Amino acid sequence: MRWSFILNIIGMLILFLGICMLFPLFFGLYYGDQSVLPLAQSMGITLLSGASLMVVFRREKVEHISHREGMAIVAVGWTAIGFFGAFPFYLGPEFSTFVDAFFESVSGFTTTGSSILTNIEAVSKGLLFWRSFIQWLGGMGIIVLSVAILPFLGVGGMQLYKAEVPTPVPDKLKPRIRDTAKTLWKVYALISLAQVLFLLLGGMDLYDALCHAFTTMPTGGFSTKNASMAYFDSVYLDTVVIVFMLLAGINFSLHYQFLRGKPLAFWRDSECRFFLGTVLLLIVIVTFNIYGTVYETVGRAFRYGAFQVVSIVTTTGYATADYEQWPAMSQFILLLCMFLGASAGSTGGGMKCLRVMLYLKYCYKELFSLVHPRAVKRIKIGGNAVPEDVVRSVLGFMGLYVGLFVFSTVLIAGMGVDLVTSISSVAATIGNIGPGLGMVGPADNFAQIPYLGKWVLIWCMLLGRLEIYTVIILLVPEFWRK
Repeated sequence: MRWSFILNIIGMLILFLGICMLFPLFFGLYYGDQSVLPLAQSMGITLLSGASLMVVFRREKVEHISHREGMAIVAVGWTAIGFFGAFPFYLGPEFSTFVDAFFESVSGFTTTGSSILTNIEAVSKGLLFWRSFIQWLGGMGIIVLSVAILPFLGVGGMQLYKAEVPTPVPDKLKPRIRDTAKTLWKVYALISLAQVLFLLLGGMDLYDALCHAFTTMPTGGFSTKNASMAYFDSVYLDTVVIVFMLLAGINFSLHYQFLRGKPLAFWRDSECRFFLGTVLLLIVIVTFNIYGTVYETVGRAFRYGAFQVVSIVTTTGYATADYEQWPAMSQFILLLCMFLGASAGSTGGGMKCLRVMLYLKYCYKELFSLVHPRAVKRIKIGGNAVPEDVVRSVLGFMGLYVGLFVFSTVLIAGMGVDLVTSISSVAATIGNIGPGLGMVGPADNFAQIPYLGKWVLIWCMLLGRLEIYTVIILLVPEFWRK
């Protein structure tokens, strides 16, 4: 482990983060609010820290990043980015403790969307923009962005890409990893721009349109309003956000193929069909469950049911209704959506549909083997056989995911938090969802979670965003041995 090399790369990431603080600083200056000083101070601290790491840990040109170094850069890099991203919050008047600011920052960068803030609309415009912008950066991955520029500095990036991109099998769109990262970001930025334009057509002002586009495409869910999307009470805006949440929940390589003139790319992808089919089925079930019990018309039941199902299954976390007032069946379906998640290769969280598909196919294969013990049956996705090592990786991931969920829930419950809140708060953070049930429902926030509980949930957010393995591997003794 070449720690001087690793810390030099971390310094680059921190320096980039400091430069990004110029954007919210501009909005703070434009609106003349109290965010200017905290942002300027934070920018100075971040730039100085990043530059210092780069100078102190200067290195020779390195052609290769090992697998272990790639994982270390991603895990340490995301923690460092969350740490420095917390300074604008901490130096402002809204957060009384650094753990609250760190929680908000990690929630932003991991695109979780869980918040400590009790009165969002009282926060300055500059800080609210920073809160949205860090979700946009974290959505596709600040590490993936770095992959696009690291080759110019003599650093290869494939190991970083493997550790960051949320999919069991990294899908290289281009022969060179730098070009892949650039392509992903171009598609990401293009769809974000399209959403801004559609939101403007619906009557949103430019500031709100930017902030909501920056938190829809990364499936983050931070809003500039206390009532989230319910504040706007617009069927048109709800529809626009639903469409773009679905786009964000689909593998971005399919968007690239579509833009390259392959309109059937979505239909031909088995995971995309599974994802959209599952979403449609859940919408129908929830709609009929809340029709008559909560909403008097099928139209209103469909509008609010569809929005919440898509919001939770894509792990965005916006709200247009207090779903804690819905029947138990609908609440349970939304809880299941927190585990399902979006497609692999998307900006969504959760277990990912691809893993769920592989797991279901594995279970069927085992049942098939009981009937035909001598038959040789391979697990296939999209007509292609899945390698055994990928199947083992997926099964291991799902086992770790459930095990860490149970362990973290026990820890939260042990701090005196009720069972519903304990279960849903961990499910919402490890799945990068945002709101949960109980004390952390859509009409509440995470401010009431105990001090130590917030650290547990910060850990869960990092685990979920970095796909479990990249973080948990740091606790394995063999990782540190030569």
